[in-house]
Amino acid sequence: MPKFAAGVVRFQQHVFPEKQELFERLSKGQSPEALFITCSDSRIETAMITQTDPGELFICRNAGNIVPPHTDNTGGMTASIEFAVAALRIPHIVICGHTQCGAMTGAMDPGGLEHLPHVRKWLGYAEAAVAIVKDQGDTLTPEAQMRMLLEQNVILQLRHLETHPSVAVRLARGDLRLHGWVYDIEKGTVDAYDAASGAFRTVTDIYAAEVAQYATTCEHGDHR
Repeated sequence: MPKFAAGVVRFQQHVFPEKQELFERLSKGQSPEALFITCSDSRIETAMITQTDPGELFICRNAGNIVPPHTDNTGGMTASIEFAVAALRIPHIVICGHTQCGAMTGAMDPGGLEHLPHVRKWLGYAEAAVAIVKDQGDTLTPEAQMRMLLEQNVILQLRHLETHPSVAVRLARGDLRLHGWVYDIEKGTVDAYDAASGAFRTVTDIYAAEVAQYATTCEHGDHR
C-alpha cells in the first residue's frame, strides 16, 4: 500500500495539474467512444494498450472477458452493457482476450476448479468455445490449442453480446460496431477478428484505412 499511496500523491502533485483541463471537462459528464470488455488479469492495462485518456473507454473487467447471454437475471455485466449502449450510446464495443489467461486455462480443465465453485460456474459461459477446441484441435500443440481457445472465446462472447436487447437494437439500426481482440502480453501485439474471413488478423491490417484517416485528422488538429 505505501507504493499506491505514493502514487496518489504523485498524481495529485504532478499528473492532475498537467491534465487539469481534461479533468474539469470530465467532471461535467462522460462520452466514451467504446465499451471495452476485458479480463481482470492485472497484466492487462487498457489505457496503455490503447493509448487513451480518462473518459475515452467505458471498461468492464471479469475473469475471462466473458459476457453472459441475456436473461431476466440482473448481473453487473448485463447492467453495465445496457447502460453503456442505451444510456451513454457508445458506438463501439470491444471484447479483448489475452495470452497466458488463467481463466481460459481453467475453462479447459474445469475439474481442477473444485475448490473454486463460483469460478467454475462462471467459466461455463466459455463452454462452447472449449467444445470447439476439443473437437477441432486434436492435432494442435497445447500452445496452439490455447490460442485457438482464446480466439474462440472472444467470438463466443461477441455472439452472447448480440443477445442483449440494447445491443440488438443498436446493431439493427447500424450505429453500433462490435470488435473482437486478442492481446499478446509477451509480444505487445493485438490481433482483431475479421468476421468476413472468420480469422484473426493484426490490428494494423484490420483497421489500416481507419488508422490512416485518424492520422490525417490528427495532422489537422481535429482529433478528440
